[in-house]
Amino acid sequence: MVYYLCRVNNSSKNTIPFSSTNQFPKLFLDYASGAEKLFPFYSYPPNNTGYADAAKSFQYNESIRPILVEVIRKQYETTGITINENLISKLAQEGTFTICTGHQLCLFTGPMYFIYKIITTINIAEKQSKLLGKNIVPIYWMASEDHDFDEIRSVNIFGKTLAWDFLAKGAVGDLKTDSLAPIILELKTLLGESPVATKLFGNIEKAYREGRTLTQATREFVNELFNGEVLILDSNDARLKKYFVPQFIDELENQNSELQVNASISKLAKLGYDAQVKPRKLNFFFMKKNIRERIEEKDGKFVVLNSKITFSKSELIYEMENYPGNFSPNVVLRPLFQQIILPNIAYVGGPGEISYWLEYKDMFDHFKIAFPILQPRHFAMMLDKTTIDRMSKFEITLEELFGDVEELVKSFVKKNSGDATSLESEKEGLKKIFDAVRDKIVPVDPTLKGAVDAELQKQLNALENLEAKVMRAAKQKQETAITQIRKLREKLLPGGILQERYENFIPFYLKAGERFIAEIQTQFEFPVDGLLIINQN
Repeated sequence: MVYYLCRVNNSSKNTIPFSSTNQFPKLFLDYASGAEKLFPFYSYPPNNTGYADAAKSFQYNESIRPILVEVIRKQYETTGITINENLISKLAQEGTFTICTGHQLCLFTGPMYFIYKIITTINIAEKQSKLLGKNIVPIYWMASEDHDFDEIRSVNIFGKTLAWDFLAKGAVGDLKTDSLAPIILELKTLLGESPVATKLFGNIEKAYREGRTLTQATREFVNELFNGEVLILDSNDARLKKYFVPQFIDELENQNSELQVNASISKLAKLGYDAQVKPRKLNFFFMKKNIRERIEEKDGKFVVLNSKITFSKSELIYEMENYPGNFSPNVVLRPLFQQIILPNIAYVGGPGEISYWLEYKDMFDHFKIAFPILQPRHFAMMLDKTTIDRMSKFEITLEELFGDVEELVKSFVKKNSGDATSLESEKEGLKKIFDAVRDKIVPVDPTLKGAVDAELQKQLNALENLEAKVMRAAKQKQETAITQIRKLREKLLPGGILQERYENFIPFYLKAGERFIAEIQTQFEFPVDGLLIINQN
């Protein structure tokens, strides 16, 4: 399988600018373009100068490093897989940086952008390590404590949705994979029996075998996919959370995260940006087996929602100090926790993640924690020969496919119907006639101007009705082509979203072979300035 960058509209460019896709929020677009008004909301830009400056000023509590290394080693050992000794040895060395990306434990990795995030993380770690002359280790932070099962329970492969039918409670990382057996059997049928499919299925079947947790299964599968070139961390460990106890207690007593993040949100709102997160007074969960619930203060007591568990303030502080593993930061505090336990110079994220990170700079400054470089991940769209041939046949550009589908259909019909579907010249001629009528009769009786205008509008409406009827007739005549165009758009933008946010990597992997990830890795270059178009031929 050969991969090459696909030229856009016969130009030398191989990317479509973010702004041309209609798929990215304004806050991310402005950050990616380096808008000056956003400078106060981050520390260093995602370029070579930014990395160099960040490296010079970076601070990390080195006493955490040996514990971090020990935790990661133990997690690999418990999973039963071999760790990359080169990476873990580098991480153990004082002064080594990390570059991190985080993601939910989606079934079989979920949408394809999961793969892109990790490739970006590996690539930027390698690139900046060479430029800075420093050890930089790529880290995948597993969101094992997340409890939104609906977001991770299904995956789209070959146009079919495989869904995990299971009543889940608590953190998804603790879920047992035993009940996945029917889905794995269905997946085997979908994959077929090619050598590549057989090997890939063997890895999946082994990783998600009975008796594993979803955390263990994800670690093993991702480690296999990336040949151990990224270290995988499950932060749900009491030894690591011990270092976050001061922030948990501060949250309880002072609610500083809510104050600081809301201050940033207000500043961004004045610049025209919508809020990305809604901080609470207490931005953490109480977590035990089958429980991950928010805590709220009610009548002087701290109540674990949807349970009978309550604490006084002193009891809650005791619990935090002695059992930190029973507490889990939410989307507001998790980045702060991440930056405390990792020597993290950059975070690799998508548009949503970077947008909400921009609301956290004031909070990081308050706690005197280094704010990482916010590195946009790579974005890519895979095109196969059939897709390219069909676009060529219908003379449709990618930019047109990113627009409104009904406008695309109209444009195609008009282009292939000559001027039959447009009565614009006739409308202009009618306006000129009525202008002449108005000029002739208004001097005689000015009150007739309204009657002239009303009659003009009536006639214009009649022409527009005729135009709509002609368009419908032309669409019917070209129904087969229009159906193919709609299918083409749905293939590239399923449900109106980017292909990478819907499709799983497996169909592309089977077509490309085991070199799939390595080949994509060679195409991902910096800076990240748009949606990369890759021809899978």
